[in-house]
Amino acid sequence: MAVRAVNGCLILRSASSTPLISPPLLSLYRCHLYHFKSRQFPYLEFRSHLSSSNYRFTPHTSFGRSCAASIHSLFDSVMEGISNHHKRKRVCATAKVQLTSIGEDKRVLEKGLLIEFKKDSDRALLAVAQRPDGKKNWMVYDQNGVSSSIKPQQITYVIPGIENFNHEDIANFLQRANDNLDPTLLEFAWLELLENNKSATPEELAEMVFGSAEPLESYCSHLLLSKDEVYFSVEIRKGSRTVYAPRPRVQVEELLHRKLVKEAEEKELQEFVQLLRSAKALPRQSKPPKSSWTVDQKIQHRIECLEAYAIDACKTDEQSKTAGVILKAMGFTKTSSSAVHLLIDIGYFPVHVNLDVLKLNIRTDHSADILSAAASLLSDSFDRDEDNRTDFTHLKVYAIDVDEADELDDALSATRLQDGRIKVWIHVADAARYVQPGTEIDKDALRRGTSVFLPTGTYPMFPDKLAMEGMSLKQGEHSNAVSVSVVLHSDGSIAEYSVHNSVIKPTYMLTYESATELLHMNLEEEAELKILSEAATLRFQWRCQQGAVDTATLETRIKVVNPEDPEPSINLYVENQADPAMRLVSEMMILCGEVIATYGSSNNIPLPYRGQPQSNIDTSVFAHLPEGPVRSSALIKIMRAAEMDFRNPVRHGVLGVPGYVQFTSPIRRYMDLLAHYQVKAVIRGESPPFSAGQLEGMASIVNMQVRVVRKLSNTSLRYWIIEYMKRQPKGRKFHALILKFIKDRIAALLLTEVGFQATAWVANGTQIGDEVEVRVEEAHPRNDDLSLKQAV
Repeated sequence: MAVRAVNGCLILRSASSTPLISPPLLSLYRCHLYHFKSRQFPYLEFRSHLSSSNYRFTPHTSFGRSCAASIHSLFDSVMEGISNHHKRKRVCATAKVQLTSIGEDKRVLEKGLLIEFKKDSDRALLAVAQRPDGKKNWMVYDQNGVSSSIKPQQITYVIPGIENFNHEDIANFLQRANDNLDPTLLEFAWLELLENNKSATPEELAEMVFGSAEPLESYCSHLLLSKDEVYFSVEIRKGSRTVYAPRPRVQVEELLHRKLVKEAEEKELQEFVQLLRSAKALPRQSKPPKSSWTVDQKIQHRIECLEAYAIDACKTDEQSKTAGVILKAMGFTKTSSSAVHLLIDIGYFPVHVNLDVLKLNIRTDHSADILSAAASLLSDSFDRDEDNRTDFTHLKVYAIDVDEADELDDALSATRLQDGRIKVWIHVADAARYVQPGTEIDKDALRRGTSVFLPTGTYPMFPDKLAMEGMSLKQGEHSNAVSVSVVLHSDGSIAEYSVHNSVIKPTYMLTYESATELLHMNLEEEAELKILSEAATLRFQWRCQQGAVDTATLETRIKVVNPEDPEPSINLYVENQADPAMRLVSEMMILCGEVIATYGSSNNIPLPYRGQPQSNIDTSVFAHLPEGPVRSSALIKIMRAAEMDFRNPVRHGVLGVPGYVQFTSPIRRYMDLLAHYQVKAVIRGESPPFSAGQLEGMASIVNMQVRVVRKLSNTSLRYWIIEYMKRQPKGRKFHALILKFIKDRIAALLLTEVGFQATAWVANGTQIGDEVEVRVEEAHPRNDDLSLKQAV
């Protein structure tokens, strides 16, 4: 029977006994002895083992005299039992474990001793020593039935008072120890040791809280102390022997507070994890809306941590740690892809979420201030160029673009002069009619740099309403424009040109397909369209004579309908840039760029002049390659990067023109808008608003953003092409052109039905330019992985 008086509570218990009453019930029997004091403690607690059972006797009401007398009688009996028990069973040491003084360790490891050792950084195991393994190591048999060799420094505790322990009894010993662990016991011991300014070994603590330092009690104390993070700290550690010191009261109070906070956070985490699991288990159509995850601030914070982790954008260690804890609790590995899959599983991300939009911080909407400013501009009817606009509303005007274009930047007109020469007009939407340099809308457009066109949608440079209702050219309506008129020589060179603020009335809005059909129909009433086509042919021939390089190839466009759906509809279009309508529009845009460069040079206007050295390209070297995509692909590989100058035109060798300025898309490209600012000021007779140095600074900002958007557009297009390929019937054959050989028989291919480049092994005997058939082996759009195999 072990009895201990500690700090004012009467507790009857022994670690060696088999508990008959569960810990929650035991707490019902704890009592404070009324005004019962010892010399050391203001209150008294003692523990006893009665009839091999555990009890806690705790009435919560005040005792009457008879009840008090009974308690005192019981106490006298118990104290007498203590004295007798200690005479019989006090354990001070064994032959194998000698404790001579605090901090001194003379333990000798021998066969049959029960030890605890560190298996790894997270686990400690019980084991029985078997035999020496070399000079220092020992072979042990652990609680899992595994025999292994351990180093002396792995041993964390040698259980005292045990000889020739049977390893088959480890499980039972461990179970009994765990059943008797009560962390609240440490508080009583801490108070006593703190008051007496003493430290303690596990054995000494066992004597205090259990009334015995027998093996089981000692090991229970060791477990309590080694796992404690509040009341005690390690004072001395020598080998497997450790002395613990009570922490100061202030420190304990702080640690208890932290513990409560941690427990509250753990509870909130578990509740959040349960929310995730519930959402994950729901069918796709029943997932909670994204907005539901932002109602509660703490839930929103955790979701934002997961989102940041998913796109590798954690700004603090706390974000990364929080996401890692959540992923671990959900059974996921701590990777960004795991976070992506989890967010998709709960419905926060759509199945086909575009991670690059998030990673690259692409602006997908406009602020309330910008929308308000745009509305104000639309309501203001003032046009500072109204009295200086040339009326071209009598011209037949063709606007040709892709069918999903939201706004129209440019349109074309043409006529044949009496002397037989061709005159064309390139009409460009007058975006600068609404936006002035330095305004908030202008600054916002500068930051964006360009509109973003993706298969799943468009993120415009300007607010939709301003772009569509104000700036865009509109069929059958008077539209403000900047018109470039050009008279061509018979060889396609420029004879005359002029630049005007204008008003036009677009006649047709055509897709490339419908424009091509009209050209093939050769209708008399559409003679102007035929003249435009003739002008484009002249221009192409003239440019080629100037050294231009034809890089026409296949271009893929994809329109995804309802991209938020798990299986959205994918509409894929493959366009040949050598198509008559596409060639027509392309040539007119190049012509406009050449005229603006010439106009700028003649009027000393700082402009973003674009050039590209030819690098002495000898196109005859590639004459053996088939015309079209195969030859174009080879030529593009050897071209040098484009250059820019902001004071004088730079020859654009690839286009075959002496100078070039992008001017035809001011609603979509900020650099085009800058050119409009400069040119329109000169037309009014004013100085350009920007110097060459200022243009160069703004261009560096814009070009950086344009590169980001170009990367985003390319990766998005690849994703949806691979998704499209993934959905095709198994075994479907695709036609492909061999562009080049990368290594041995691994070839770069152009899949002509989808306009997509990929690689595959091809059989012997095939050459560059040959057409082969391939099948899809595997397609994983999320991993940008498309595996093809030649169909033989």
